[in-house]
Amino acid sequence: MKKKLITVIITNVLSIGLFAQENHNKMITPPDKVKAAFAEMFAGTSKVKWEKEGNNYEVNFVQHKKEMSAVYDNNGIWKETEEKIAVAALPPAAVSYIKTHYNGAKIKEAAKITRSGGMVNYEAEVNKMDVILDTQGNFIKEEKDND
Repeated sequence: MKKKLITVIITNVLSIGLFAQENHNKMITPPDKVKAAFAEMFAGTSKVKWEKEGNNYEVNFVQHKKEMSAVYDNNGIWKETEEKIAVAALPPAAVSYIKTHYNGAKIKEAAKITRSGGMVNYEAEVNKMDVILDTQGNFIKEEKDND
């Protein structure tokens, strides 16, 4: 019995260590020019967390009590910003599209995506999928939700 207890304890300690290392590896420090571009564009932020997204850097943060994220390339060039919004703030045409094409499924979360060229899209989380729509509610694409 004593050996089993010691084995369980050792296994748990090792598992916690591996989990902590995995989470630590996701957190990164971007190049100085990326950090500088973010600081210039988004002053007064909190809860800043950086991640690598392909060849780009994604920063999740809170600004003016809003959950947001932004994506920059290696040179600090801003690609897009995603701002969490209330589901009620989605364009009515986007909500209508979801109701029609997703069998009345509930929209769990919503976001407004602003791209570097000024184009605005909306994201609605439905059935563990992110549905991307334009401002007129036209379907653009569907992605598996990463949360």
